[in-house]
Amino acid sequence: MTERVAKYIHLSLGTLCVILGLIGAVLPVMPTTVFMILAAFFFTKGSPKLRQKLLDNAYFGPTIRTWEETGAIPRRVKVISIAMMGTAFTVSLFYLPTIWLVIQGGLITIAIVYILTRPDA
Repeated sequence: MTERVAKYIHLSLGTLCVILGLIGAVLPVMPTTVFMILAAFFFTKGSPKLRQKLLDNAYFGPTIRTWEETGAIPRRVKVISIAMMGTAFTVSLFYLPTIWLVIQGGLITIAIVYILTRPDA
């Protein structure tokens, strides 16, 4: 793969992550921050200027920098994330068959363990 093709792939993935992150800003079932962190990662090779815009953003920039420097998640974000996962699972109890509840419960458990093992920002 040439460097030019790799650059456009990274740029496309970064742009997709920004779009998904913006959707997540208005939909409670989609995350925002994780997509913005991924966008910054992809923009490293795809568009350093767009990466810098994300880092300079008053809302997303500090979280992205904190994650890149320390891997830390603010306690408030941890609480909100776990609460949202619990809410989603509770709603799913009324709609999903048992096998999907087991899968969802397992994935949520993995996500919660990961979140709780990250340092507090």
